[in-house]
Amino acid sequence: MTSPLSRAVDRIVPPRLGRDFRLLLGSSWVSNLGDGIALSAAPLLVASVTRDPLLVSLAALLQRLPWLVVGLYAGVLADRLDRRVMTVVVELARAAVLGVLTLSIVTGTVQVWLVLGASFLLGVTETFADTAAPAMLPMLVERRDLGIANARLMFGFLTLNQLAGPPIGAFLFAAGTAYPFVVQAVAVALGALLVARLRLPELPARQPSHVRRDVAEGFRWLLAHPPVRTLALTILVFNVTWGCSWAVLVLYAQERLGLGDIGFGLLTTVSAVGGLLGTASYGFIERRVHLGVVMRVGLVIETLTHLGLALTTSPVVAMAIMFVFGAHAFIWGTTSRTVRQRAVPTAFQGRVSSVYMLGLMGGLVIGQALAGPIARLGGITAPFWFAAVGSALMLVLVWRRLMLIAHAEAD
Repeated sequence: MTSPLSRAVDRIVPPRLGRDFRLLLGSSWVSNLGDGIALSAAPLLVASVTRDPLLVSLAALLQRLPWLVVGLYAGVLADRLDRRVMTVVVELARAAVLGVLTLSIVTGTVQVWLVLGASFLLGVTETFADTAAPAMLPMLVERRDLGIANARLMFGFLTLNQLAGPPIGAFLFAAGTAYPFVVQAVAVALGALLVARLRLPELPARQPSHVRRDVAEGFRWLLAHPPVRTLALTILVFNVTWGCSWAVLVLYAQERLGLGDIGFGLLTTVSAVGGLLGTASYGFIERRVHLGVVMRVGLVIETLTHLGLALTTSPVVAMAIMFVFGAHAFIWGTTSRTVRQRAVPTAFQGRVSSVYMLGLMGGLVIGQALAGPIARLGGITAPFWFAAVGSALMLVLVWRRLMLIAHAEAD
């Protein structure tokens, strides 16, 4: 007779997903807790060593920059090397960087250049880890189970990275500057040890080739596969529009909605709570609704989110919009990743994933760069109008293709 705890675990992670998926899930959840702690602790550390706004913003940029600099190379390595070993090595390297940073804090030798350097190195290791780890998932579970598997991974990201981690990080930082980074280092190392226990099938043997040739091969595959190509362009454009509106969300909350710092935090929290509802219901939705319809509805919601925020001045209405958007965002994220993993052959998972991340991060950077000038010219709601119009135009262009994208299969 099984215990209540065992039955609860089986309900959350069905046994058919297998032991190795549970190890990957455990690694993802514990690493997300560590990264969530850093979401609040890292900016607090930067602000404690410098009050220069340029340097404070540079620290955040340096963690995203590696995606644009080495993201494609990370995809090549994920298709060349043992993805399990690659993930373990870079995660242990990330723990080592955190260890050095912690030591500098404890000894009172921490300086701004060290924090900035650590930010960049952590961004590099995260780029390689976040490229290799998702590429392992299609090797561990059946194609039909990729949706529920991605939903469980997304649930951990939401609860631990977005909701639980930041307040824990702020509390630990207040208790002792080094504490959050010690906890993050332990979490990352534990995540690496869990991945080390995975049993992965071997990738097909490949002839040695130049990195540029491998990158080009990945791009050629994507360009020759219309559904995946359209999905990549959709993600790029919708991240430009999303990045543009969200870059000024804090000013929008203060100037348009009349909210203070706590109210702004509540907006993002409400979005995360909506995301919890979305990920918890994903299995139910996937069994009953065509994924093409899910994608269509999701992008309509995103377009209406920008429009609704551009029109409203009510904090209550804005929070309701953010709740619905949060549910959509994580359903869309789970669906798009699942569709891509089902469509892309195992040998190309790393490279195609890196192209997607390049588009995602590149879109955010473009959108954030546009937000300031647009807001200066048209006011604080102008980025939301820009996002609504841009999203609507892209939605019209891909509307018919979404039904084909959703059920593309690997060649």
